[in-house]
Amino acid sequence: MKYKPIIGVTPLMDYDKNSVWMLPGYLKGLEDAGAVPVILPFFTEYKDAERCAELFDGFLFAGGQDVDPSVYHEDRLPLCGEISPERDVSESMLFRAASGLDKPILGICRGIQLINALMGGTLWQDISSQYSCKIQHTRIPPDEIPKHDIIISKWSPLYDLLGTDRISVNSYHHQGIREVSPALKVMADAPDGLIEAVYAPAYRFIWAVQWHPELLFETDKSASLLFSEFVNKCR
Repeated sequence: MKYKPIIGVTPLMDYDKNSVWMLPGYLKGLEDAGAVPVILPFFTEYKDAERCAELFDGFLFAGGQDVDPSVYHEDRLPLCGEISPERDVSESMLFRAASGLDKPILGICRGIQLINALMGGTLWQDISSQYSCKIQHTRIPPDEIPKHDIIISKWSPLYDLLGTDRISVNSYHHQGIREVSPALKVMADAPDGLIEAVYAPAYRFIWAVQWHPELLFETDKSASLLFSEFVNKCR
């Protein structure tokens, strides 16, 4: 009997409602690709994150609040958005444990920013004021409609997967990668140069994207292929 991989998904936090929650697209995208997704708790002890890393086949680091600039050793600027100390602590421990075991990891939006910061990179705390944006990166509803193209490097594994050097993606963020981690390589950029996808070549599978495939996978082939590639690496 062929078992489906079990993939842990980092939880979302709503401080106004004092609620831990999840967007269904993250779970459905993994389910449709052949995985069993499980919403994780917030870890407060490394041994618990380490145990979870041992048990699960892979991990999806979801979107959400801004990464605290202290993670990449900078002061927080006024235009930095809401942060989540619980998420920063929990996800930092989980990433350390999971990457240490070379478990497959996919980061989405906040996920790409956190992974870059944890691996030694830095972030734009507010791209609209710190970066010369030539396209709209912040939210324009409806979220499931692509808003701009990205240019995919032809040498990258993302190009190998999709077979094209340009796709259209949705966009819903005000932060982004500034200095890319020395452990990561860029797979795709927006037309204005903002980094949209990275991977870690020294690991079995650490990929991260700035857009939101969990809102696109039902109608967009490139988004569904991204989930399928991740799930296949978790098998």
